[in-house]
Amino acid sequence: MAALDPVKGRQALQRYRVMAWVTGTMLLILCLEMILKYAVRVGADVVAWISWVPFAHGWIYVVYLATVMDLWSKMRWSFGRLAAMVLAGVVPVMSFILERRVHAEALTRLGASEPAGR
Repeated sequence: MAALDPVKGRQALQRYRVMAWVTGTMLLILCLEMILKYAVRVGADVVAWISWVPFAHGWIYVVYLATVMDLWSKMRWSFGRLAAMVLAGVVPVMSFILERRVHAEALTRLGASEPAGR
């Protein structure tokens, strides 16, 4: 098995971290939009103002999935880890929690793959 490339791994990790936070934030905004639209039943003017949220979250999630696949392939993690990372983009707050865990494990793995003397 080939050694991990620490530079590419760290770059993929940084992209993943940004998209995990953006996706998690947009998911919380989407939840707020759904509450306002269906539970609170706000007026049509407010619903029209926030109608872009599901569309935006959908496209942000697609970019998030690309960063997940990139990091997962560079770290050579299991399919279970891939599934957890994919689900983190659709379960509220999970992306924030998993991002911390993934970040710590990736740094540990990348640190172990760096050549001695660095």
